[in-house]
Amino acid sequence: MKYSVIGTGAVGGFYGAKLANAGFDVEFLLHSDYQFVKENGLKVLSCDGDFCLKNPKVFSSTTEMSKSDVVLVGLKSVNQELLYKILPPLLKENTLVILIQNGIGLEEDLQQKFPGLNIAAGLAFICSQKILPGIIEHLFYGSINLGNFSCKDKALFDSVLNDFLKAGVQAQEVEYYQARWKKAVWNMPFNGMTVVMNTTTDKLLNNPYTEKLIYDQMKEVIDAAQTLGVKGLDYSFADKMIEMTKAMIPYSPSMKLDYDFKRPMETYYLYTRPVAEALKAGFEMKKLAMLEAQLRFLG
Repeated sequence: MKYSVIGTGAVGGFYGAKLANAGFDVEFLLHSDYQFVKENGLKVLSCDGDFCLKNPKVFSSTTEMSKSDVVLVGLKSVNQELLYKILPPLLKENTLVILIQNGIGLEEDLQQKFPGLNIAAGLAFICSQKILPGIIEHLFYGSINLGNFSCKDKALFDSVLNDFLKAGVQAQEVEYYQARWKKAVWNMPFNGMTVVMNTTTDKLLNNPYTEKLIYDQMKEVIDAAQTLGVKGLDYSFADKMIEMTKAMIPYSPSMKLDYDFKRPMETYYLYTRPVAEALKAGFEMKKLAMLEAQLRFLG
């Protein structure tokens, strides 16, 4: 199968590089790093072992790329309008688009733009960052869960799972809505709190007051998900996420890095959309609505 990566950054670049390093046919779309990666390759400094793609297939425009069986989208969600413009040249009749992005409502919005498209969610559990042009640092974890949103070709979906496994990436199929809201249980507290408190994940959990606030915010996400009808998600998952984060090295989530480097933050899909959907269903996410307001103030 032919893979394409839109958004060759810390997450999309990592998974695309893992597939390419395992021998799969992968094309990468790059913008600012294009010339550097074309000349020097794409390097991954990983806790599981470093590797370098010396001659990756890199392009500066999707119009120059091949039509793809699977498109991995690692763009930040602030660039969804750009995604809608650059995606069509990669699509053929049965292409599967996997959104490895943070937030709630991404797949629904993409489906509205492309009604017949096969879409899945890619829920990445990874600590990684792009530290220099063409260099991705993989710090911790690295698995990916795939939630089938509208892919009618189960064989294609299963093939992608198997390809990830062959590439050394722990991957499994999960129920779509549960997976999106499970990811939000971690994302909504930690992304915003590291920004407004100007800190890292470990310091939030090393203080009893902010640890309790983080835990309360996690419970609020779970309550919202349950109100929306999501099954199989309860407070024990918040306990698991707290313990998992305590085991991590000190970490700045993607929104904190975006804020530090004066890039737009993914406030809409990470906060505004889930807060609004929960309110529409009858549950008010009071603490996270306040966090959203603080993020809106900061930019």
